[in-house]
Amino acid sequence: MACPAPGWRLRPLAALALVLALTLVPSARAGHTPRPVERGPPVRLFTEEELARYSGEEEDQPIYLAVKGVVFDVTSGKEFYGRGAPYNALTGKDATRGVAKMSLDPADLTHDTTGLTAKELEALDDVFSKVYKAKYPIVGYTARRILHEDGSPNLDFKPEDQPHFDIKDEF
Repeated sequence: MACPAPGWRLRPLAALALVLALTLVPSARAGHTPRPVERGPPVRLFTEEELARYSGEEEDQPIYLAVKGVVFDVTSGKEFYGRGAPYNALTGKDATRGVAKMSLDPADLTHDTTGLTAKELEALDDVFSKVYKAKYPIVGYTARRILHEDGSPNLDFKPEDQPHFDIKDEF
């Protein structure tokens, strides 16, 4: 008796998959327009100078602050971040170190996390996730988070709110 050809059991499954794909997926030939792949809004890059313009000093401007290189729109928390408010010092900049240390000292209002303790880094992650990411929309990223000092792209960059994003598509 002859042996069946290799892969003979997979052929019916492949045929069934093809039939299902052709009948269940709308085709352009049938008058259906295929839906484009959904992409979020473009990733916005903020330089330090640009971010500084959103410090809450101007009444008609949104209020932005960055933590871990992620820029949040905190305008809805104007009573905390607006002009003269308790946390206004955090706005218009990447204040990662200040958030980690729970400090409003101007020396701590920087992106630099060098020398932070494990406890401070844990507090940073906690506040980043449970306060900023939970309450405020992400509007972009600092240039420092997306680009290296020499201007080349940081290929490890992944936006917090756009899992489909691939930096290689941007350059």
